Amino acid sequence: MTQLDPHDLRRAFGSFMSGVTVVTAQNTLGQPVGFTANSFTSVSLEPPLLLVCPGRFMSSYEVFAGCSHFAVNILTEGQQDVSNIFASFKGDRFAEVPHQRDARGNPLIEGAVAQFSCATHSVVEAGDHCVLIGQVEAYSHREAPGLGYAGGKYFGLGLERDALEPTDRQVICGAIIEMQGSVLLEKTEAGFRPPQIARKGRAHLRHDLTLHLRKRGVVAKLGAAYSVFDDPQTHSAYILATAGHLSSHSDVVVVPIEDLPDLEFTTDPVAEMMRRYALEAQGRNFSLYLGDTYSGETHSLLERS
Repeated sequence: MTQLDPHDLRRAFGSFMSGVTVVTAQNTLGQPVGFTANSFTSVSLEPPLLLVCPGRFMSSYEVFAGCSHFAVNILTEGQQDVSNIFASFKGDRFAEVPHQRDARGNPLIEGAVAQFSCATHSVVEAGDHCVLIGQVEAYSHREAPGLGYAGGKYFGLGLERDALEPTDRQVICGAIIEMQGSVLLEKTEAGFRPPQIARKGRAHLRHDLTLHLRKRGVVAKLGAAYSVFDDPQTHSAYILATAGHLSSHSDVVVVPIEDLPDLEFTTDPVAEMMRRYALEAQGRNFSLYLGDTYSGETHSLLERS
């Protein structure tokens, strides 16, 4: 049998887009334990069953493998910090995260989009994990976008939908396209800028931008929104993207990422965006900016690498 590379297999498994949960229980002393998991699945409606997969590497593995009850908390968009705490924080995780106890004493994370209190139905050993199947005894949920995870990266559909929603103003939609450690830019009389299109309050921005790039000799894979800002006349949205190669007729300029801070860009907001990109690219930890040309907020996109 062919020997599989476990690291590459993990990346392949990570191609599946999932939500993010925190699974909680309590040990025999009544102390809370919890871990971050995207291995969550609804199993059955009658009876109401779900499953999660605790790993044997966890210090709390024996608690979950032998528990009579546990809870699953589906995190909402913006709860990346909660996910990170239960994935890697070594201190008292529950002191850092607001929570309440359910009827069985299992912690329910405040702000979660859905919570399930379960009785253990069965436990199946499965390699370096076990399959913990729970029967739902109580649950709650609310209308809110969940936190997404794929390829080792967080994403949020709600933020991106809001960021790319067309308006009745002029809309500029551009792509920060990375290719082999460089970024593809176009050079204008006013300076450099990412390849972009301008529209008047219309939809299909990603589709139109993709076609525009192909005409420029760039076959790009568009990813998450990266920077969205407004001024009185214009709504600007720039998207992360990747490209494998350029066609021979392409007129874009290939610039190493480390050279971006020294370039002259078309506008101050674009210059600030590209300086931020160069800095965040060093740690592969990108964030979505939402605001205007003067101030705004960033929301983590890629917390893990």
